[in-house]
Amino acid sequence: MNILQVLPGLKSGGVERGTVDLAKHLKQHGHKAVVVSAGGPLVGDLTSAGVTHYVLPVHRKSPLSVFYSVRELAKIVKLENVELIHARSRVPALIAFLVSRRACVPFITTCHGFYNRSFLSWVMGWGKLVIAASHIIAQRMRDDFNVSHEKIRLIHRGVNLKEFRLREKRPVDERRRTVVIGLIGRITPIKGHSLFLKAMARVTRVFPNVKIQIIGDAPKPQYKEELLALTRSLGLSGVVEFLGTRYDIPELLSQMDVLVAPSVGEEAFGRVVIEAGACGVPVVCTRIGGLVDIIEDGKDGLLVPPNDPRQLAEAVLRLLKDPELAQSLADSLRRRVEREFSLDLMFEKTLGVYQEAISKVRILVIKLSAVGDVILIIPSLRALRKKYPKAWIAVLVGRKSRKIIRNCPYINDVITYDESEPVRFFSMLKMSTILAREGFDIVVDLQNNRASHWLSYFCGARVRAGHDNHKWSFFLNQKAKGVSASLPPVEHQFQVLKLIGTDPLDKQLELWTEKEEEGRIARFLESQWVSPSQTLVGINPSSSLRWPTKQWPIENFAKLADELAKHNVRVVVTGSAEDAAYTQPLFGMTKNKPINAVGKTSITELVSLIKRCQVFVSSDSAPMHIASSVGVPLIAIFGPTDPKRHLVPPPKAQVFWKEIQCSPCYLRSCPIGHLCMKKITVQEVLDSILYFLSPLRAGRALEVFDEKTQHALTDH
Repeated sequence: MNILQVLPGLKSGGVERGTVDLAKHLKQHGHKAVVVSAGGPLVGDLTSAGVTHYVLPVHRKSPLSVFYSVRELAKIVKLENVELIHARSRVPALIAFLVSRRACVPFITTCHGFYNRSFLSWVMGWGKLVIAASHIIAQRMRDDFNVSHEKIRLIHRGVNLKEFRLREKRPVDERRRTVVIGLIGRITPIKGHSLFLKAMARVTRVFPNVKIQIIGDAPKPQYKEELLALTRSLGLSGVVEFLGTRYDIPELLSQMDVLVAPSVGEEAFGRVVIEAGACGVPVVCTRIGGLVDIIEDGKDGLLVPPNDPRQLAEAVLRLLKDPELAQSLADSLRRRVEREFSLDLMFEKTLGVYQEAISKVRILVIKLSAVGDVILIIPSLRALRKKYPKAWIAVLVGRKSRKIIRNCPYINDVITYDESEPVRFFSMLKMSTILAREGFDIVVDLQNNRASHWLSYFCGARVRAGHDNHKWSFFLNQKAKGVSASLPPVEHQFQVLKLIGTDPLDKQLELWTEKEEEGRIARFLESQWVSPSQTLVGINPSSSLRWPTKQWPIENFAKLADELAKHNVRVVVTGSAEDAAYTQPLFGMTKNKPINAVGKTSITELVSLIKRCQVFVSSDSAPMHIASSVGVPLIAIFGPTDPKRHLVPPPKAQVFWKEIQCSPCYLRSCPIGHLCMKKITVQEVLDSILYFLSPLRAGRALEVFDEKTQHALTDH
């Protein structure tokens, strides 16, 4: 693997040392390691190990600097043939994200700390995978930045057990030597230095032969001056040493009797604690943040509340007074470090994340239109799952369509696109942000409009496939060109799938129901006195309210229901709650009242109801596609739209489409009085229904009808 790590600088600290250690490990194990930073003392450690380092101002937030770094980092990615970019801080993460989009390489992040909810902080959740150094960081990324649980990988920092060696045990009866108590960490308020000094003032009253070492750099000299003043006021000037930045931490730890980690703010992890554990040094920590991932109170060390110098002092004194307890805690912590926090384990887990990010594909399929159109993408989803059996596949659909696809076995997730925002641009912007966090590699745009092309681009996917329809299709980088709009719907989608190496053949529709839905429909039909053996024909009079031209006259459906009653057939009328106003007159026109299921079923319950029918009659609508999906014999009535473009017929189907001079017009209001619909007679629809039902009654072979169906579909 060719891995690029990018971080602000290589001065000192756990993040910087972890980056160097990982780069050296990659190099030693045959991988290519590249590091980009603003430089620092640790660069020499990298280059001496044969790791390539580039200096860029990736720590600067100014737009001009970011623009420059993006351009230069893109050159490095291409030159070094980078396969994955790993960002470890916010500004570098923004730069790396933009470069990953341009270079089409995976991008991951490691969250080393707690971030405020600024724009730059959100970028840390945009990686394809997000590494968290502790449980508390993982929780914060989920809660504050909506990073999905599936994207987060918990990898604790590791310590090099060859460098931080277990020291020799000291004699228990050694009483007169100088006691060394240490604090290692940057001199910042969150590390609790003032709390530590106040606690040490109490400790020195009991153990006057104490040496206190404070190790770490001071990013803000003024704060260090405040600590020096506090040291003098507490009378500790003679015992406290500020050693500054040191690179001999293992040697310093080996001389300590106790390490104290007195953090007062949420500590992301606490690498120095596991380093002390590796050396066999007993530890006292505050019970906060990631420190609780390392220390179990009374077993591996002692935990005390934050901001309480008295309890902190008592815990340190407890260890100094009881060397056997101190040794027992140190031994336990050493064993835990070997088991859970070794550098080799961190490397192993990190390489696993790299391999996953490079090899595991995350696919987004976009279909924002009506329920019926979403049903038509099932063959495409099935083909994608066959091509990418281990991929994470999500589908972006509109709010009304989410239930129809939720039980699909070919997908892992359903994302809902809600267009309820007053301004559509804001809904697109909001959804773009949500999708960007998911780290998709491939977008299959089966919607092919401006909104879907926008979302395809701004979700950050490396491959964006769709039709070249000149509706912002410049956002796509894989385009199906010159595809005829008259292709059948599934074949039209398949042209996009071929762009990503998928060559699907199976056009069959599918839908799935749950036992609870089947039971509710069974109880509904029982309440309407329908026995399990009774012949049931479903009719769906309405189409989309925006397409009144698709609707066969309502009086024709009423006549059809009465004619079917003469043949001892029960009729059930289906439709959504929105269709109730249109279908209500039908029940006043019929002599033999059909079952009214309009607005009484959810879309998934409607699937169960249609499955119960022996024949289903529908205009060009979602219920028509449901009937096709569950294999119910279908009578499809078309007018202004072309059935070749919109229907995937079940094995047994009859299409009525009267071609007149203006067909297909795709008009939502008809200037000639719906002539194409009115030419379809009740008698011919009735004859087709009875033809479907006749084999059930007389035992006639169905294969004969299959041939006739195909003829009807071809010649309309």
